[in-house]
Amino acid sequence: MSHKVLLVDDDVELVDLLRDYLEREGFQVAVAHDGKAGMAAALSGEFGIAVLDVMMPVMSGIQVLTQIRAKSSMPVIMLTARGNDADRIVGLELGADDYVPKPCTPRELTARIRAILKRSGTPETAATMNPIVVGTLTIWPAQRRAERSGRIIDLTSTEFNLVEILVRNAGRPVTKSDLSQEALGRPLNRFDRSIDVHMSSIRHKLGKLADSRSLIQTVIRKGYQLSVE
Repeated sequence: MSHKVLLVDDDVELVDLLRDYLEREGFQVAVAHDGKAGMAAALSGEFGIAVLDVMMPVMSGIQVLTQIRAKSSMPVIMLTARGNDADRIVGLELGADDYVPKPCTPRELTARIRAILKRSGTPETAATMNPIVVGTLTIWPAQRRAERSGRIIDLTSTEFNLVEILVRNAGRPVTKSDLSQEALGRPLNRFDRSIDVHMSSIRHKLGKLADSRSLIQTVIRKGYQLSVE
């Protein structure tokens, strides 16, 4: 697992504060102060995770995220204006793994980074090397790979986390609270729609059952459940 973090934000003072804290926590950190430079760095393959501000000169964080997702599944955290639900939802729909509202504390951002890197760096043990098969869906936890009917499913890091949790609980509902804690590494806030947005993307990528139902079912007042085909 790479511990090299890319910070992309035009707020020089905030970036310096975040970089100093992350480096004290043992991370290697590189910075970019505009979207174009950030995109080039993100696509270099040198980093384990990128943190993108939404509002930046030259290219916005949303534009950078779109370019990253066209070529890479590296984890991405978006920095959004507090209370701006539109930016959060758009970012998640385009493949962001999580978001942190600004102003944010270095401790909070570091916790989010650690949670995502921990999940995306699953150690290769005997249990994780073996595939898990549920109907036409197969996942390889150690390789972070998923296929359905032999077709590779291109999932982001957080999307894979969610799919893995549902696969391991196939046929049983998993609450949004549990999904948020296990996949995102944070408690579910009352008005947080992150899990719903991620699930919408996953449903689209996985496709439907033979009877046209979604492979992932919403269980009222209980959460989400992977259907056993």
